[in-house]
Amino acid sequence: MSRLRDLLRRLLFRRRPAAPPGQAGPHSTGPHSTGSAGRVGRVRVTYNPSTDGDPDPGEIVWTWVPFEEDRGRGKDRPVLIVAQETAGTLLAVQLSSRNHDGDPGWVAIGRGSWDGENRPSWVDTSRILRVHPDGMRREAAALGRAPFDKVAAALRARYGW
Repeated sequence: MSRLRDLLRRLLFRRRPAAPPGQAGPHSTGPHSTGSAGRVGRVRVTYNPSTDGDPDPGEIVWTWVPFEEDRGRGKDRPVLIVAQETAGTLLAVQLSSRNHDGDPGWVAIGRGSWDGENRPSWVDTSRILRVHPDGMRREAAALGRAPFDKVAAALRARYGW
Protein backbone atom coordinates (compact mmCIF):
# COMPACT_ATOMS: atom_id res chain seq x y z
CA MET A 1 0.00 0.00 0.00
CA SER A 2 2.75 2.48 0.88
CA ARG A 3 4.61 1.68 -2.39
CA LEU A 4 1.48 2.52 -4.37
CA ARG A 5 1.02 5.75 -2.39
CA ASP A 6 4.67 6.70 -2.99
CA LEU A 7 4.36 6.01 -6.71
CA LEU A 8 1.20 8.09 -6.99
CA ARG A 9 2.81 10.92 -5.04
CA ARG A 10 5.85 10.94 -7.36
CA LEU A 11 3.62 10.97 -10.44
CA LEU A 12 1.25 13.64 -9.18
CA PHE A 13 3.73 16.00 -7.54
CA ARG A 14 6.76 15.85 -9.81
CA ARG A 15 8.08 19.21 -10.97
CA ARG A 16 7.13 20.01 -14.53
CA PRO A 17 9.67 21.72 -16.79
CA ALA A 18 9.25 25.46 -17.28
CA ALA A 19 7.14 26.42 -20.27
CA PRO A 20 8.92 28.32 -23.04
CA PRO A 21 8.43 32.09 -22.84
CA GLY A 22 5.27 33.14 -24.63
CA GLN A 23 3.61 29.78 -24.04
CA ALA A 24 3.22 30.06 -20.29
CA GLY A 25 -0.34 31.33 -20.35
CA PRO A 26 -2.72 33.83 -21.91
CA HIS A 27 -1.14 37.28 -22.14
CA SER A 28 2.03 35.97 -20.51
CA THR A 29 4.29 38.11 -22.68
CA GLY A 30 3.92 41.12 -24.91
CA PRO A 31 2.55 44.63 -24.52
CA HIS A 32 -0.60 43.54 -22.68
CA SER A 33 1.01 41.19 -20.16
CA THR A 34 0.67 41.57 -16.42
CA GLY A 35 3.88 41.84 -14.44
CA SER A 36 5.52 43.27 -11.37
CA ALA A 37 5.10 47.03 -11.42
CA GLY A 38 8.66 47.72 -10.35
CA ARG A 39 9.13 51.42 -9.77
CA VAL A 40 5.85 53.23 -9.19
CA GLY A 41 5.50 57.00 -9.06
CA ARG A 42 2.80 58.99 -7.29
CA VAL A 43 -0.31 56.86 -6.83
CA ARG A 44 -3.83 57.83 -5.91
CA VAL A 45 -5.66 54.79 -4.57
CA THR A 46 -9.35 55.12 -5.39
CA TYR A 47 -12.50 53.06 -5.03
CA ASN A 48 -14.57 53.18 -8.21
CA PRO A 49 -15.92 49.74 -9.19
CA SER A 50 -18.16 49.65 -12.25
CA THR A 51 -19.09 46.26 -13.68
CA ASP A 52 -18.79 47.44 -17.28
CA GLY A 53 -16.29 44.89 -18.57
CA ASP A 54 -13.31 47.17 -17.91
CA PRO A 55 -11.06 46.76 -14.86
CA ASP A 56 -11.66 49.52 -12.30
CA PRO A 57 -10.20 50.27 -8.86
CA GLY A 58 -12.15 48.28 -6.28
CA GLU A 59 -12.77 45.33 -8.61
CA ILE A 60 -11.29 41.87 -8.52
CA VAL A 61 -10.38 40.68 -12.00
CA TRP A 62 -8.66 37.59 -13.40
CA THR A 63 -5.37 37.93 -15.27
CA TRP A 64 -2.28 35.82 -15.91
CA VAL A 65 0.30 36.60 -13.19
CA PRO A 66 3.95 35.53 -13.57
CA PHE A 67 5.64 33.78 -10.67
CA GLU A 68 8.20 35.99 -8.94
CA GLU A 69 10.91 33.33 -9.15
CA ASP A 70 10.29 32.36 -12.80
CA ARG A 71 8.92 35.02 -15.14
CA GLY A 72 8.38 32.44 -17.89
CA ARG A 73 5.80 30.65 -15.75
CA GLY A 74 2.76 31.83 -13.87
CA LYS A 75 -0.92 31.22 -13.40
CA ASP A 76 -4.29 32.75 -14.04
CA ARG A 77 -5.37 34.33 -10.78
CA PRO A 78 -7.58 37.01 -9.25
CA VAL A 79 -6.09 40.42 -8.49
CA LEU A 80 -7.57 43.46 -6.78
CA ILE A 81 -7.28 46.64 -8.85
CA VAL A 82 -6.24 49.47 -6.50
CA ALA A 83 -5.36 52.39 -8.79
CA GLN A 84 -5.35 53.56 -12.38
CA GLU A 85 -2.22 55.12 -13.85
CA THR A 86 -2.30 58.05 -16.26
CA ALA A 87 -0.99 55.80 -19.05
CA GLY A 88 -4.16 53.69 -18.76
CA THR A 89 -2.55 50.76 -16.99
CA LEU A 90 -3.74 49.66 -13.57
CA LEU A 91 -2.01 48.74 -10.34
CA ALA A 92 -3.15 45.62 -8.53
CA VAL A 93 -2.34 43.21 -5.72
CA GLN A 94 -2.77 39.45 -6.03
CA LEU A 95 -5.23 37.38 -4.03
CA SER A 96 -4.72 34.05 -2.32
CA SER A 97 -7.15 31.69 -0.65
CA ARG A 98 -4.32 30.18 1.38
CA ASN A 99 -4.49 31.34 5.00
CA HIS A 100 -2.07 34.21 5.64
CA ASP A 101 -3.27 35.32 9.09
CA GLY A 102 -0.30 36.82 10.86
CA ASP A 103 1.85 37.05 7.71
CA PRO A 104 3.30 40.54 7.30
CA GLY A 105 2.19 42.20 4.09
CA TRP A 106 -1.01 40.18 3.75
CA VAL A 107 -4.46 41.70 4.38
CA ALA A 108 -7.58 39.61 4.95
CA ILE A 109 -10.49 40.68 2.72
CA GLY A 110 -13.05 37.99 3.52
CA ARG A 111 -15.14 35.87 1.18
CA GLY A 112 -16.69 36.82 -2.13
CA SER A 113 -18.02 35.66 -5.46
CA TRP A 114 -14.53 35.91 -7.00
CA ASP A 115 -13.82 32.51 -5.40
CA GLY A 116 -16.04 29.71 -6.68
CA GLU A 117 -15.61 27.81 -3.41
CA ASN A 118 -16.42 30.88 -1.26
CA ARG A 119 -13.14 30.60 0.66
CA PRO A 120 -11.72 33.52 2.65
CA SER A 121 -9.11 35.51 0.74
CA TRP A 122 -6.03 37.61 1.49
CA VAL A 123 -4.16 40.15 -0.67
CA ASP A 124 -0.39 40.46 -0.85
CA THR A 125 0.64 44.10 -0.46
CA SER A 126 4.34 43.29 -0.86
CA ARG A 127 4.07 42.87 -4.64
CA ILE A 128 2.43 45.48 -6.83
CA LEU A 129 1.36 44.31 -10.29
CA ARG A 130 0.84 46.41 -13.39
CA VAL A 131 -2.20 45.21 -15.36
CA HIS A 132 -2.96 46.31 -18.90
CA PRO A 133 -6.75 46.49 -19.51
CA ASP A 134 -6.38 44.20 -22.55
CA GLY A 135 -4.47 41.66 -20.43
CA MET A 136 -7.44 41.12 -18.14
CA ARG A 137 -9.38 37.92 -18.75
CA ARG A 138 -12.61 38.77 -16.93
CA GLU A 139 -14.15 40.75 -14.10
CA ALA A 140 -14.96 38.67 -11.05
CA ALA A 141 -16.60 40.98 -8.50
CA ALA A 142 -16.48 44.34 -6.81
CA LEU A 143 -14.85 44.20 -3.39
CA GLY A 144 -16.81 45.90 -0.61
CA ARG A 145 -15.72 49.36 0.49
CA ALA A 146 -14.59 48.36 4.02
CA PRO A 147 -12.14 45.61 2.94
CA PHE A 148 -10.90 47.83 0.09
CA ASP A 149 -10.19 50.61 2.59
CA LYS A 150 -8.17 48.13 4.73
CA VAL A 151 -6.05 47.24 1.71
CA ALA A 152 -5.65 50.91 0.75
CA ALA A 153 -4.50 51.78 4.30
CA ALA A 154 -1.93 48.96 4.21
CA LEU A 155 -0.63 50.17 0.82
CA ARG A 156 -0.41 53.77 2.04
CA ALA A 157 1.48 52.68 5.17
CA ARG A 158 3.88 50.49 3.17
CA TYR A 159 4.54 52.75 0.16
CA GLY A 160 3.60 56.24 1.35
CA TRP A 161 0.82 56.57 -1.22
